[in-house]
Amino acid sequence: MRIFIAGATGAIGRSLVPRLIANGHSVTGLTRTPAKAVLLQKLGATPVVANALDQKAIQAAVDAARPDVIVHELTDLAGTLDLRKFERAFASSNRLRTIGTDHLLAAARACGVNRIVAQSYCGWPYARTGGYVKSEDDPLDPNPPQEQRRTLDAICYLEDTVTKATTPIGVVLRYGGFYGSDTGLFEAAVIEQFRKRRMPVIGGGTAWWSFVHVDDAAEATVLAVEQGVGVYNIVDDDPAPVHAWLPATAAMLGAQPPLHVPAWLARLFVGEPLVVMMTESRAGSNAKAKRELGWRPRRPSWWQGFAEVTQQTARQAV
Repeated sequence: MRIFIAGATGAIGRSLVPRLIANGHSVTGLTRTPAKAVLLQKLGATPVVANALDQKAIQAAVDAARPDVIVHELTDLAGTLDLRKFERAFASSNRLRTIGTDHLLAAARACGVNRIVAQSYCGWPYARTGGYVKSEDDPLDPNPPQEQRRTLDAICYLEDTVTKATTPIGVVLRYGGFYGSDTGLFEAAVIEQFRKRRMPVIGGGTAWWSFVHVDDAAEATVLAVEQGVGVYNIVDDDPAPVHAWLPATAAMLGAQPPLHVPAWLARLFVGEPLVVMMTESRAGSNAKAKRELGWRPRRPSWWQGFAEVTQQTARQAV
């Protein structure tokens, strides 16, 4: 099939492109940065340089590619390490989740695209009541912190717009927290925060998180290109509370144990969204993705995956 990937040079895209090509698909990759077109060529994709917020440019790009499937991996996560201004940190990504989604769907319909697969997030958007591990049928948070409201609205918009469309068929993948070599939790800047003890356990660290290695997330996306409908949590088998995974990660990195900060004090310095993410957020179950997509993460536990990445990081530093 012909696959059009919007956001092809992001964390998922870089892992996804070679997998799709290895499966016999023809891939066109969209990037807004001309310098990254070279990377797409090296990965085996046909690069297209355009701004996802420019409707005419997106329509022209999709017209030229004539894809069977569009994969929507558009985000702009630069600056999201500092979540004290949560709304500002995700403002650009939220425009991609709303305006960018509209442009891709309009182009898909105009070109007769059969399927669209879009990126969402599994974790803090879930309602902070009931059990700590949520399925796709569980509700999202009806009353998030004010600073997270616009981001949650954008996530809901993307999910509703994609999954309620009759043409093309819509699939939403709620990825867990990404990690990989120099990716997500193991980006150099984040590792530095661990080593400087700037990643504290807030309150009791009672929030639960789900993680997924970017390569496992890419494998799930390859499957969703050909099957499935609706929403899927793409997470590993081992959801974990913050008070477990955060100290374990520091130890794997050879850093000192994280500090413990009372929730009331953390609110003064980092704001309500981060406190909620560290004390109240929920994780996700991957049972539906296993059942309907036939997906199995190669790294079923964050512990196994984190250890693998930290060992790789240590070898690269030698």
